[in-house]
Amino acid sequence: MTHLLDVNVLLAAIWDTHPLHARVFAGIHGKRIAICPLVELGFIRISTHPKASINAPMDKTRELLQCFIQERNASRIPDDLPALESKPAKSEEVTDCYLAELAARHNLTFATMDGRIQHPAVAVI
Repeated sequence: MTHLLDVNVLLAAIWDTHPLHARVFAGIHGKRIAICPLVELGFIRISTHPKASINAPMDKTRELLQCFIQERNASRIPDDLPALESKPAKSEEVTDCYLAELAARHNLTFATMDGRIQHPAVAVI
């Protein structure tokens, strides 16, 4: 089974200074992984945000993401689920619900650290 990575999983997997790096890196070890544009953009946005703990330069962030994708032989899937086909109950569920539905649409598992997401495609790392 291939796992579509959540933004937080991608952040923890790539940044070795992340407090959950070891847990996530071990959790995805040996698994086939996938990413999508929404996850890539979230990774870049959070990694480079001046108020975030990472606050990395844009060029380094993009380089590390590209290296991770190549080294892990990650597949890319399109964000081809219309937003209105995802049905979150509240605003804080919008992205997670979308990504879980997107994973299900592509017969993938949605790998996340958020155990609160109630969806059959979710696998908590």
